[in-house]
Amino acid sequence: MKTRQLTRHLRNTAVPASVHAPHEVRVQEHPLPDELLGARATDARRRSELRRALLRWRQAGAVLLAVFGLGLGLAGPAHADKIRDLTSVAGVRTNQLIGYGLVVGLDGSGDQTTQAPFTTQSLENMLQQFGIVVPANARPQLKNAAAVIVTADLPPFAKPGQTIDVTVASIGNAKTLRGGQLLMAPLKGADGNTYAIAQGSVVIGGISAQGKSGSSVQVNISDSGRIPNGATVERAVPSSFASGGDLVLNLNTPDFTTASRVVQAINAAYGAGTANALDGGSIAVRSPQDPSQKVSWLGDIQNIDVTPGDPPARVVVNSRTGTVVIGSDVRVTAAAVAHGSIQVTISEQPLVSQPGAFSKGQTAVVPSSDVQVSENGGHMFKFGPGVSLDTIVRAVNQVGAAPSDLISILQALKQAGALHADLVVI
Repeated sequence: MKTRQLTRHLRNTAVPASVHAPHEVRVQEHPLPDELLGARATDARRRSELRRALLRWRQAGAVLLAVFGLGLGLAGPAHADKIRDLTSVAGVRTNQLIGYGLVVGLDGSGDQTTQAPFTTQSLENMLQQFGIVVPANARPQLKNAAAVIVTADLPPFAKPGQTIDVTVASIGNAKTLRGGQLLMAPLKGADGNTYAIAQGSVVIGGISAQGKSGSSVQVNISDSGRIPNGATVERAVPSSFASGGDLVLNLNTPDFTTASRVVQAINAAYGAGTANALDGGSIAVRSPQDPSQKVSWLGDIQNIDVTPGDPPARVVVNSRTGTVVIGSDVRVTAAAVAHGSIQVTISEQPLVSQPGAFSKGQTAVVPSSDVQVSENGGHMFKFGPGVSLDTIVRAVNQVGAAPSDLISILQALKQAGALHADLVVI
C-alpha cells in the first residue's frame, strides 16, 4: 500500500503541468529510506530520473524551436515586385496629342503683333468664322492675346466624354500667360485625326514683375501653364486588347533573368505552358477569348510577386552638371591613379631701359615675362582587387576631389580596364 502511494506521489511531482515554460523547472523529491521500501525503491528512482531527462529534452527542444523561428523571421522574404511594376501590356499605351490655340484675356502681357504676326492672323481667321471681316489695311495691335501650343497625353482606354489634363506653352513673345483663357483648340494625334478638344483657364506656377525703371523679378516660368481636366476626349483610340490571341508583356527594363523568373512565376500559378519568353524583354502569355475574363485574368497575373534580376554594374556621368551615380555592384581591380591639376601662370612686368647721360640713346620699354608652372592637388589613389563602391567614394572624398575630378578618374579607370562596369555619359 505504501509503495502504491509513493508511486502516485512521484507521478504527481516529477512531471510538471507545462513542459513549454521558458524557465527551467526543478523537481524536488523526498524519497523514503530504502530500508522502508525494500527492493522497489530502486525502480522508482530510475523512473524519476527518466522523467527528469525527458523534461530537460522537451525544454531544450522548445528553446531550439523558438530560436529557429526567430531566425526565419529575421531573414524575411527576398525583395519582390509585382508583375504590374515590371512589365507593360503590348498595345496598351499612351498617345501624344498636339494642337494650336489662342490664349486671350491677358493684362497687356500678350504677343507683340509686329514680331509675331501669326497671332493676328489666327485671330482674324477666328473672327471670320463668326462673320466678322477685318479690313485688309487694318493691322490690329494686340496686347491681350498670345499664340500657344497645346499638348496632352491620351491614356489607354480613354473613352469619349472623359477629360484629360493639357499643357499650354507660348510660342510668341508673350511675357506671361497669367489670367489667360484658352479658346477652343482641337488636339490631333500622329495620324492627323482630332481626338480631343481643349479649352479653359490657364493655371500658371510662375510669377514675374517689372518696374518702370526696367528692373524685373521672375520666379519660375510664367509663359507656360496647365489646365486641369482642360480637354474632352472626342474619339477613342482602337486597341487590340479585346481581340483574341495571346497577350505580350514587355519588360520595362529588358533582362533575361527577370524574363525567366516572370515565366516561372506565371507557369507555377496557372500551369506549364501558360507563359513563354520570346526574348529578354517580352513574354507571351495565353489568355481567355472572352474580354471580360481576360481583364480579371490579367489583373491576377499582374499581382504575382517576382524577384527581378540584379541590375547591371553601371556608372552614369552627367558631364554638364557634374553628377555621378555609381551602382552598388561596381568593382575596380587593382590599380593606382595619380590625379592633379596643373596651373600655368604668366605675368608681364615691363621694364624701362634708361640710356646713359650724353649717350644720345632713347628710353625704351623692355618686356619682361615671368612664366611659372605649378601642379597642385596631386594625389595618388591605390585600389586593391575587388574594391567596392564605398571604398571608391571614401578615397575620393578624403582628398577633396571635385565631381569633375571623379569623372576624369572613372574615365581613366575604364580606359585602363580596371573599372568593371558600363560607363554611361549623358
